[in-house]
Amino acid sequence: MSLSERAEEVLETLWIAIEENKKDRVLLDTLGKRAVDELLKAGFVSMSDNIVALTATGKPEARSVVRRHRLAERLLHDVLGSEENIMHEAACKFEHLLNRGLDDNICTLLGHPKVCPHGKPIPPGRCCQEEQVEMRRLVYPLSQLAPGQQGKVAYVYAAEADKLRKLIALGILPGASLKLIQKFPSYIFEAGHTQFAVDEQVADAIYVRLVDEETPELPPVEAGKHRRRWRGRGWLPGRQ
Repeated sequence: MSLSERAEEVLETLWIAIEENKKDRVLLDTLGKRAVDELLKAGFVSMSDNIVALTATGKPEARSVVRRHRLAERLLHDVLGSEENIMHEAACKFEHLLNRGLDDNICTLLGHPKVCPHGKPIPPGRCCQEEQVEMRRLVYPLSQLAPGQQGKVAYVYAAEADKLRKLIALGILPGASLKLIQKFPSYIFEAGHTQFAVDEQVADAIYVRLVDEETPELPPVEAGKHRRRWRGRGWLPGRQ
């Protein structure tokens, strides 16, 4: 069934409070009675003594809302380059537009990200288990790039703190440009004017948004002379 935006926001609040922050109670006064009444009617929440809880039916619905919101943030941040101060508000509006199934397409497009730009976990979808590859992805782990491919760091996901510190020490931060040089016997990539060698675990933790090679600027020429066009992997002669 279709829910109002406010009702979906309440589901998101409940999921974060109960499932992620492990709170034992969420009071009605902190949520808004009208939205809670809508969720009660839908069977997604229960209420007792002014305490609101998710029902068995409401948990997957709330999880889906959180997933859509954090995928929207990831899309706005990684692909559209939205600034931090507008990203959350824009994601709140965008998540309500995502139809069921479209969130899986976006997830596949982004390479099944595990965390949002704020480091919060993105609940995995069916596409993550099935490893869908029909849609061309934009974001890949560094370990899955081919030598010569280049891009910018979209995000870094490292569960272990020491691995994350190592990546930060290398200057591998979102927005940094890099290019994979080789994959064996170790992963060697170039960032700036420096080359780094890392193992597969570290290469798995660096997620890269692929970019096309930048088109070099040509020196000015007389109109119609020596004009060339960039296509695919190289320059093609243009019409004289």
